[in-house]
Amino acid sequence: MIAALVAVFCGDSRANSGIEMKDGRGTEMTAEMAAPAASEGQTAESAGAGEPAPYAAAASQGGTKMLTKAEFLKSVWNYEKNPKEWIFLGDKPAIIDFYADWCGPCRTASPILEEVSHEFADKINVYKIDTQKEKELAAVFGVRSIPLFLYIPKSGKPTMMAGIARTKEDTKKMFIDNINKFLLSTNQ
Repeated sequence: MIAALVAVFCGDSRANSGIEMKDGRGTEMTAEMAAPAASEGQTAESAGAGEPAPYAAAASQGGTKMLTKAEFLKSVWNYEKNPKEWIFLGDKPAIIDFYADWCGPCRTASPILEEVSHEFADKINVYKIDTQKEKELAAVFGVRSIPLFLYIPKSGKPTMMAGIARTKEDTKKMFIDNINKFLLSTNQ
């Protein structure tokens, strides 16, 4: 089943699924451009990362929420029930941050995305998926490089964007611009 889902979301068939792949600046990417794997075999200990901070789940206050496969199937997309069709189950647009504890750019993006989640608390949900713990979810979306962000409008197809900007300020601006463009625009 995972192989079929990966076929839907990866490679040449990505365009057929309706999910767009873009870099952090919004430039279209091919599957080959997004393919570089993250450093294999590196652990959180060897990268100097600690345990992830706890995240608030209250939507009215904002904050990022960790997703497990079960929560993803219930609140985002039940790919077991609808493997060939994207049906968003959320009540408002969302961002999903695919990350790993050992990933330096992921650790840079995390507090910025947390801050943005509070600023847009009444408008969007912000989720995080640990690609080391939720390998099936990472496989479903063909995650090969992190950080990777899935912008999910209330209706329509999601857009994937890889990477962060060079500075924290530019990364925050990137998130805000992408939220406004892909999630809150009246064209969605």
